[in-house]
Amino acid sequence: MNGAVFFGIVVFVIIVVIISNVKIVAQANAYVIERLGTYYGTWYTGPHVKWPFLDRIAKKVSLKEQVADFPPQQVITKDNVGMQIDTVVYFQITDAKLYTYGVENPISAIENLTATTLRNIVGELELDHTLSSRDVINSKIRVILDEATDAWGIKVNRVELKNILPPKEIRDAMEKQMKAERERRARILDAEGEKESQILVAQGHRDAAILQADAIKESKIREAQGEAEAILTVQQAYANSLRMLSEADPSNKVIELKSLEALQKVADGKATKIIVPSNMQNLAGIVTSIKEIAGADLQK
Repeated sequence: MNGAVFFGIVVFVIIVVIISNVKIVAQANAYVIERLGTYYGTWYTGPHVKWPFLDRIAKKVSLKEQVADFPPQQVITKDNVGMQIDTVVYFQITDAKLYTYGVENPISAIENLTATTLRNIVGELELDHTLSSRDVINSKIRVILDEATDAWGIKVNRVELKNILPPKEIRDAMEKQMKAERERRARILDAEGEKESQILVAQGHRDAAILQADAIKESKIREAQGEAEAILTVQQAYANSLRMLSEADPSNKVIELKSLEALQKVADGKATKIIVPSNMQNLAGIVTSIKEIAGADLQK
C-alpha cells in the first residue's frame, strides 16, 4: 500500500513538473531560452516544452512597436542659446537574442544615445534654424539611432521632438516679434483694402462718366438722324412737287403766279432787301387780271 501511494505521488509530481514546463507564447511575443546558462533558442508564438531544471526562460520580449518618452534634455545651439528639448522614440524589437544579450539596459542606452545625438545635431544649428527644422532633426536622429541599435536587435521607426523650450527671455522676445509681425501684416491688409476700395470707387466714377458720355453721344446721334430724316423728307416732298409740277406742264402764267407768291413770302416783314425781278410788269398784269376775275365773281 505504501508502494502504491509512493508511485502515485511520483506520477503526480511528474505530471505537475511536465505541466509547469509547458509554455504557450502569445502573439507578438518571444521567449529567450537558456540551457545550463547558455543561450539555447528563441520561442515564438505557440506551445513549447522546456526541460525541467535544465532550461530556463532568460527573457520575455514583446515584438510590438514601443514608445519611449524621454525627459527634457538641456542643449545649446550654435549661437549659444540654451534650451530644453524632450524627445519621443518609436522602436520595435526585431531580434530577441540581440536585445537580451546586446546591451545591459536597452531603454537607458537608447535614452543616452538620443540625448548625445540631439546635443550634437542642435549644436550645429542656430536658434531660428532649430525652431524651424524639426523634421530635419527628427530624420537625422532616427538614422543615427537606427544604425547604432542594430547591434541590440532594435529598429528605430521614428523620432519626434515633443517640445522645444527656449529660455523665458527668448520666448518673450519671440512673442513680441510675432506680435509686431501680426500688426505689420494687419496694417498692410488695411492699406491694401483701402487701396482696393479707392480703385473700385474710381472705376465706378469712370464707368459712370463713360456711360453718361455714351448716352449724350447716342442722344446727339439720334437727334442728328432725326434732323437728317426731316430734311430728307422735306427735300423728298419738294422733289415730288417739282416732279408733279413738271408732269402737269404748267403755263407761264402759273409759274409767274407762283413766283409772286414766293416774293410775297420773302417780303413778309422778315427781309430787309427785296430784289424785284425784271418781269414785274408782267406779274402786275397778272395780279390785275386776278383782281378783275375776283371782282366779277363777287358781283355775281
